[in-house]
Amino acid sequence: MKLSKVMHVGSVVAGLIGVVSFLVAVFGGADNSVFGVTKIDALLCAGILILIATWLQIATIHHMMLEKRGEII
Repeated sequence: MKLSKVMHVGSVVAGLIGVVSFLVAVFGGADNSVFGVTKIDALLCAGILILIATWLQIATIHHMMLEKRGEII
């Protein structure tokens, strides 16, 4: 499997986990606790996961361009 495909799958997984944790943090219970941490911590972690997914997607596009040219890293 090409590296760009693996990176794309990783990006999708990180993005989905980030979106799910964001939704759970926003619409979660009223006790101000989500997944055993505070809501603000859960929201910050969700934001970081979404940023990781974005950067992985940019890296995937870069590697796909390199693969087209035959400059496989």
